[in-house]
This record gives sequence, structure tokens and C-alpha cells, in this order.
Amino acid sequence: MFTSIAIIGRPNVGKSTLFNKLTKSRDAIVSNHPGLTKDRNYGFFNLKNKKALLVDTGGIAKGDDEIKEAISNQAWIAVEESEIIIFLLDGSENLSNIDFEIISKLRKLNKQYITVINKIDKKSDVSIKEDLRKRGISNYLEISAEHSRNLNKIKSELERSSTKSLVEFPEGKRVAILGRPNAGKSTFINKLINEDRLIVSEIAGTTIDAISIPFNFNNEEFILIDTAGIRKGYKNNNKVEYFSFVRAMHAIEQSDIVIFICDINEGVVDQDMKILNMIIDSGKPILFALNKTDLVSNKDLKIKYLSKKMQSEFMNNIEQVEISALKKKGFRKVFSLVNKIIRKSKKNFTTSMLNRLLEKFIATNPPPSASGRQIKFKHVHFGGTHPTTLVIHSNQDKKIPKNYRKYLENSFRAELGLKSIQLKIIFRKSDNPFEGKKNKLSERQVKKRKRLITYNKKNKK
Repeated sequence: MFTSIAIIGRPNVGKSTLFNKLTKSRDAIVSNHPGLTKDRNYGFFNLKNKKALLVDTGGIAKGDDEIKEAISNQAWIAVEESEIIIFLLDGSENLSNIDFEIISKLRKLNKQYITVINKIDKKSDVSIKEDLRKRGISNYLEISAEHSRNLNKIKSELERSSTKSLVEFPEGKRVAILGRPNAGKSTFINKLINEDRLIVSEIAGTTIDAISIPFNFNNEEFILIDTAGIRKGYKNNNKVEYFSFVRAMHAIEQSDIVIFICDINEGVVDQDMKILNMIIDSGKPILFALNKTDLVSNKDLKIKYLSKKMQSEFMNNIEQVEISALKKKGFRKVFSLVNKIIRKSKKNFTTSMLNRLLEKFIATNPPPSASGRQIKFKHVHFGGTHPTTLVIHSNQDKKIPKNYRKYLENSFRAELGLKSIQLKIIFRKSDNPFEGKKNKLSERQVKKRKRLITYNKKNKK
């Protein structure tokens, strides 16, 4: 399991700013208006060469307002489920009664927490440090999240405090099973292993944790990871459901491939697309399995395939397979595709082959001009897996039109056979080796240049 870290504090102390800085994102909205963050926001950042989960919370406040109470409850849920807490304070203000209550509650919960004083760039004559010492807190960090000051100290302290590491799985290809509640994920695993290992119920949401199960299929070792169904509005629901979702995200990060199971009777809905986008953002390959196909006729099945979402380019880039978990139909095809996709997702492509393809694509459809300059692609090389990454060097990077970027992405995806595998293309501007360098003239050339300048001046007169 990942190390989970929650940021808590009063409203407007800089929690969202710190969250954005540590995760190197803009996922949390930042504003001077207090109380803007209402739900828990999450993101990953590197800690001890592995990913840690960071949770941004709403400001803890007192009052009869139901919304304030709900926000505070959400923050304390994050505290309960996290290993380490960052208790953030505004260094330009004195400690308030709410700060004292947070300290008291953290101690009662026996949680490991780091006290951080933010906004040290603001000059003020407050006694916050003295107040902390009176409360028995002599160790604290001073930062400015907005100006990225001393953020490395937070990372160092978190690394020192972190004890958790990733779950150690037995040998085997790791396959995460995802989908909405009641799509048939647990039934799929039970039928595969021929035992009722997981609880199956018509009541959606029976599975609440990510469960890993070693499994052998056709003499190959697999680790199946069953996860909780991800509902719409999971962030606002109870803590069990929210952290079931977090554990599902952990499962994605630890997997070699994700099998997304969809109930054919309900078809592809917006929530399915959101979950698929989360998997794509993680860089992991996807196999889309349409379950319960034994319950629909061939005619109805064709109608399902003709829906707008199933006909989209998004879905056309994902391998699809029809199954019936209850009847054990389509299992061989599933694992045949799983092996094929995992193999392809781990493949390294040679520079020579990639450059031949790039030349072919450019010859078929030459790049346009940008700001009056012809875009020239110089070379491409392989950049890594999960997602499969290609780095293209050219005389432009930011000015390459989106439609041409998409053309190159689609062309590489088709030629390399990357269906179901995430492809990321990075455009880099090549450095001019002669930029900033001037040829040094010999003494004779300098004298000749001076004579030429003098001659030109005389002629002008």
C-alpha cells in the first residue's frame, strides 16, 4: 500500500497551494477566499523513489453551518485513513482556538503528524512559535508554499517518517479488475478460481477493499486484484466508499494491466468513461470486457455497439471482449488478450525503426509552417513504458498544431500496434550546437575587416 498523507488545517492557511506544489499539478483550486476546498482532493508525488498519496482537505472550522461541519468531517476522515498528517498553520496569524482543538484531537487519535508553519514570507509580529512551544510543539517546519521555499524539508521529513512500502505481491502478472458497482467483478474472479473466494451480491458495493488473489491460467501465474466498484459522487460519500476508491487507485498503480468490466445491460455511461480516463492517466493498458452478454440477444448486442460512446475514437483505441462471468464464457480470449497487451506494453522500440516510421509519416503528410517557419522533425527515440513514450526532436515544440500532433500519435499507434496501450509523445526543441558561438577571427582577418570598414566609410562620404 502507498503511504497516505493528509494535509489539514484551518481555512485559507495554504493547504491547496502546498498540495499543488508537492504534486506538481493544478488539481486543487487556489484562492484567497476561505473555504473554497470542500471535498477531499488527491494526487501522487514521489517519496523515497515510490509514489505517495497526498490528500488535500477542506478547512476545519467551527459553526452551526451544516456545510462547514460536513467539510470538517471529510477532513477528519482523511486523517483517520492516513499514515502521516501535515498540520498546516498560517505563520502570519496567531494560533486560534480551532488550531488548539486540532492539536488536541490529533494527539487523542495518536496520529503521526508534522507541524508546518506556512506563509513565512509575510512579515508580522505574531507569537505563533511561542504558542506552539507552550503546547509542547518545539519541532516544526517553516515554509512558503506559494514561493516554494523549504518544500524539500517537508519531503525529507516525510521520507524519514514514512514506514509503509508497496504491497509485496507473489510472482505473476498483476491484473486489476475495475468497473462500476455490480458489474460482475467478484463473480468473474470466483468463476476463474472455481471457489467462492469473494462475496457476490446483487446489492451494489459489497466489495469495499482491494483484494489480491494468486491464480494460474493455462500454466501461467497471475495475481488478480479485485477492487470496489467506483460509484458516481464517491468523493462526497462515506469514508469507507471513498477510501475503497483510493485503494482501487493503488491497485491500478501496482498492476500490469487493468480489465475494465462493464454490464452490457446498462451499456457505457459517463461514469465508465471517467474511470477509463483515470486508468489512462495512470499510463496502464486496458482491456474492456462487456459482461452478462448471455442476458442479451444478438440484435440488442449490435444496438449496444452502435451507441455514440461505443463508436467513439476513445473506445476504438481499446481492445474489447465479450464475456459472461456467470457462464464462464470468453475467459480464454480474455487471458489471450491480457498476455498480448502486457507483452506489447513492455516492448522497447529501436531508434532506427521509429525514425523510419517518422520519415514515412512526414512524407505522407508534411508538417505545416508555424509562425512563418517550416516545422522540421529531426529524430525520434524511445522514452519508456507505462505509458509507451516517444520523444520527437524538432526545431519547434510548443507551436506544433494539435491536429498534426494527433496525426503523429494515431500513425505511431497504428503502425506499432498499440491498441489498448497508452501512448505519450513528447516534443522537444533541439538545441542549435552553434547558438551563442562565434568563429574566432585570426589576427590577419581582424586587420582585413578593419580595412574593409574604413574603405566603406570613405566611399559613403
